[in-house]
Amino acid sequence: MIIGVILFISLNSKAQDKALVNNSNSPYAKLHSINMTDVTWTKGFWADRFKVATETMVPNMWAIYNDPKISHAFENFRIAAGLDTGSHAGPSFHDGDYYKTLEAVAVLYASTKNPKLNEMMDKAIAVIGKSQREDGYIYTKAMIEQRKTGSKNQFQDRLSFESYNIGHLMTAGCIHYRATGKTTLLNIAKKATDYLYNFYKSASPTLARNAICPSHYMGVVEMYRTTKDPRYLELAQHLIAIKGKIDDGTDDNQDRIPFLQQTKAMGHAVRANYLYAGVADLYAETGKDSLLKTLNLMWDDVNQHKMYITGGCGSLYDGTSPDGTSYNPADVQKIHQAFGRDFQLPNFTAHNETCANIGNVLWNWRMLQITGDAKYADVMELALHNSVLSGISLDGKNFLYTNPLAQSDDLPFKQRWSKDRVPYIALSNCCPPNVVRTIAEVSDYAYNISDKGLWFNLYGGNNLSTALTDGRKVSLTQETNYPWDGKIKITIKETGNKAYSLFLRIPSWTHNAQISINGKIENVKAISGTYAEINHVWKKGDVIELNLPMEATLIEANPLVEENRNQIAVKRGPIVYCLESTDLPDKSIFNAFIPTSTKFEAKAINIDGAEMMSLVGNAKIVEPNNWKNVLYKPIDNKNTETEIKLVPYFAWGNRGHSEMSVWLPVSR
Repeated sequence: MIIGVILFISLNSKAQDKALVNNSNSPYAKLHSINMTDVTWTKGFWADRFKVATETMVPNMWAIYNDPKISHAFENFRIAAGLDTGSHAGPSFHDGDYYKTLEAVAVLYASTKNPKLNEMMDKAIAVIGKSQREDGYIYTKAMIEQRKTGSKNQFQDRLSFESYNIGHLMTAGCIHYRATGKTTLLNIAKKATDYLYNFYKSASPTLARNAICPSHYMGVVEMYRTTKDPRYLELAQHLIAIKGKIDDGTDDNQDRIPFLQQTKAMGHAVRANYLYAGVADLYAETGKDSLLKTLNLMWDDVNQHKMYITGGCGSLYDGTSPDGTSYNPADVQKIHQAFGRDFQLPNFTAHNETCANIGNVLWNWRMLQITGDAKYADVMELALHNSVLSGISLDGKNFLYTNPLAQSDDLPFKQRWSKDRVPYIALSNCCPPNVVRTIAEVSDYAYNISDKGLWFNLYGGNNLSTALTDGRKVSLTQETNYPWDGKIKITIKETGNKAYSLFLRIPSWTHNAQISINGKIENVKAISGTYAEINHVWKKGDVIELNLPMEATLIEANPLVEENRNQIAVKRGPIVYCLESTDLPDKSIFNAFIPTSTKFEAKAINIDGAEMMSLVGNAKIVEPNNWKNVLYKPIDNKNTETEIKLVPYFAWGNRGHSEMSVWLPVSR
């Protein structure tokens, strides 16, 4: 049971301009977020992506979710509010999709202060508020039905997305408040959070678990950080405590085993990663070692056994848990969008839902902040540059639900999700607004602050103007063509007269990194996979140059990853590459072999208006084989040498329909 007192929370109407994850006062976080508007992208990779987000991604997503002929999401709110008649249409998690889109608009407004964005949000929020029940419950699918029947049932369906939707409402409410200073959406979120608090006070564990995909774990903690209402932290602790306290729990929902007893990452990858991110938030507030111990077990399992080279998570469309090896068939559970067994990482049929990959970013971002360990920044960067960006086209208008590592037109079956990006994923469009808000928010991941100084997590051309934990103002510029070039130039524009440290992340993929200050090489340990600390009394005009050697590297997988035995992938910096049929006309990409002696050269390429680096090298092409109605046959050693071009994985499929593969057979 949750026991607490109801407090009246008074919020200042002035814009707070805090970070997307406002852990500035979290007692057990080693690193703290900067404010939302402290970073401005200037030139380069993330500046280009943010420009597309501003001009295309966010406006396009807003248009989709406000057009009843496409998504019906906003129309559902209008019907639930009594402003129109009709029935609910679309998936039950449509409300959450709309909140994510609203969050992206709020973030864009924080950066641009475009009054039209503010006006758009005001009109939408007014309708959302009218759709909310007096007791705080808000779920358009149920409320539309309640208007017709008069019943007020809720959380009756084990597959209910009520809490998921409310979780995204909580997050959007906090972000909107920080971006605009208005409490309109936050007040709606408070009423909904209060409803959840009261609901969980009396709900049985079985009824309470009817809340899949736990975005509300992150949302509740963020509401606590924003309002300082202790009931919300109490609720977050209760949500973890009830995990596994039911007789018929499932790995699909991570409640078969109590969270603190779990040792392996199992089940639905989106739900798992969201859960882990929420638990990391809770640890930042409570410091309970048992939470961090389990999070470490989950992270080690995912990174050592279950994560793709792209940072993708959730290898299986459908799988079984615990493993399908039990003698008792009743022990075997069907799991969809699942992690699968250790080393079970298929390529053609890889699921890797974009939302799961974003969940991987959210989780590692929080792990980074509570520990200060660069390994989490490495995974965050990996997923952002590869398995997250692959979910959206370069022009920002088309989307993938799944992110396979190979695509062949010869597969003898049709898969559930399109392998071509589409403008709207009718059955489940949850990923598009998620990836759009993520790209709009990337600047929040670039830096952290601590009592010791300023931390550099992601590199990209930007201007930073922020304050350290003691209030000292710091501003600087960062110039770089990262991730295509490992040279980063940092110029101090404003600083105090006391010493503090700059912590420069040295990615695990680089070796022999070098740091210089004002042209003089600094004698500092720049160890791969760590942050290099440089402590100085900085002066205006100081120039720090970081050189991260960046070479194309052939990567092999653990031999227990059966599909990748005797194959290699190619990685340069944080970017994973693939071979696409567009760049190998009149030949099959699946007949290409890469000699281990191949040296790839980086060459500039433009794909659909986006500047990037391709990799050019030599390969062997075996003679075409006819495999129709053939399972096995003797090997044919005939081959020819040819030049091949690899492109970044995130950019595949942007030049029309194509075949693609990340992993390629190796020739020694």
